[in-house]
This record gives sequence, structure tokens and C-alpha cells, in this order.
Amino acid sequence: MDWDNLRIFLALAQQKSVRGAAGALGVSHSTVSRRIESFEDSLGVRLFERLPDGFVLTPFGEDMMQTARRLEEAVNGLERRVLGQDARLRGDLRVTMPDLLAAKLLMPDLVAFGKRYPDINLEVAISYTPFDLGRREADVAIRITRDPPEALVGRKIITYARATYASRAYLAEHDPVAEPDSVTWIGWDDRSRHPRWVRETPFPGAPVRGRLNNAMVQLAAAKAGMGLAMLPCFMGDTEPDLRRVPPGKPEPAWDIWILTHEDLRATARVRAFMDFMAEAFLGHRDLLEGRQPQR
Repeated sequence: MDWDNLRIFLALAQQKSVRGAAGALGVSHSTVSRRIESFEDSLGVRLFERLPDGFVLTPFGEDMMQTARRLEEAVNGLERRVLGQDARLRGDLRVTMPDLLAAKLLMPDLVAFGKRYPDINLEVAISYTPFDLGRREADVAIRITRDPPEALVGRKIITYARATYASRAYLAEHDPVAEPDSVTWIGWDDRSRHPRWVRETPFPGAPVRGRLNNAMVQLAAAKAGMGLAMLPCFMGDTEPDLRRVPPGKPEPAWDIWILTHEDLRATARVRAFMDFMAEAFLGHRDLLEGRQPQR
């Protein structure tokens, strides 16, 4: 039985669509469809029911799912242990992180890492959904969290600060000090109308307009003059069109961790990347903690 067929079977069972499975595996839609049909033909049974709302496992597919998961765990464990013994500073390295860290803070450092280690092929996977490092979805994860998974090893690098920002044009039209009732918040990905962090600002009762659930989009909305946005200082302080809303005091927000699987902690390229990026983060300490003057 071809392990690649089982990988595709598992991905389709988890994603419930050809598109989702293809995206998870990094292959084309036609590859997933063709391999699953060929797999079912070779077994002589149907593994999935094709329903309008997605692929659903048949009873035989459910039975195979249990075995395939055990095989996946064994294969991934073997791959991690083999990779964990790799002392070469070359090869592929897959790293996952949120887009705001990659685009607004770390891109020059990622470029510098590539220049220092030209034989390491760095792949950056942008995601707000945590990747499963145990399943080799990534080798290293840079996460914004207060509670990293116990199954991973690494360290907290720093706690970044945040502040309230608005565009220069918006502040020229709305004086938050003289007329605090004139300002509005840009909506966030939180169903509570005014969460705790809003209630602790000077504008706890300001109305909310819209709902933008991504920090990069909130940044763009604030620059365009939509209203007030609570943003990390490393994003807001580097934008010439934005100003901190008075009183402008930064506050601690979230921790940044760099993590890997225990089996990979001794891998040379994993260790090199984690050490390099930890140093890079600390080089941005003033900006991250809100002490760097705005441009």
C-alpha cells in the first residue's frame, strides 16, 4: 500500500474537500482526485461518499482512518528522529508565523538569515491557525500566545506592546481629547461589543464600525481613516500616516514564542534558525516594547 495514497486519503478525510486537501498537501486538485479514485479502484471499495457538502467517510473509510492515523504517527515520528540527527546547515526548513510578524517586522531578518545560510532553503508558511509540528506541518513555529503547547520546546522571546492608533487625517477631524464622543473604533474579531481592553482605554464607550478580523487589514483601515485601532507598536509606530491616540501610552499585549518539536531541537538548521531569530527579535526590543519614537 502506497504511503502517498494514505497521505492523500488522510488529508481528504480531514479537509472534506478536494480543494482543502490539495491546499494542505501542496498539490493540484486533479492530483488529489486522481489518486483517490485510483486508490479506491485498487482496493475495490469506496472510501468516501461524494455529497453536496463535501466528502464523507464510508464505514470502510472510517476503519481505514484509524489505521492510517497510526501509520502517519509512526512515519512522522521516524522522519522527526532522522531529521533530529541532521548536523548539516543545509536542506529545507519550513517555518510558520503570522503575517504581521513576517511583513511588518522580520522580513529583513529572514533575508539576512538566507544570506548567512545560503544552503538552507527557507519556506515561510503564513497562518493564524497553529500548524501541527508533530505531523511535520512545519519545523519551527513563531507564535503570538500566552500558552504555548506543552508538546513543543522553545522559549518566550519577548512581550510586545500595543497602543491605540489613528491616521493623521482622522485625528485632524476628530479631537479625541476635546471631543472623545466623536471617535469610533474599527471593529475587531471579538463578538463582545466592548471587550476588556477597550473598556480600559480612554474611549470605553466609543461606537464600533465594521468588523475586521486581521491585524494587517486593521492597519490598512486605520491608515485610510476608518477610525481608532488597537495595534502592536511594531506596526503602528513605523507608519508615517499613523499617530498614537493621546495619551499614547503603550501597554503589554502578547508574548512571542519560538518553538519546535522536541525531536527536532538538535537539528542543525532548526537550531541555527531559532538562535538567529531570537537575536533578531531582541534587536527590535525598543520597537516591540513601544519605546522607539514614531517616524
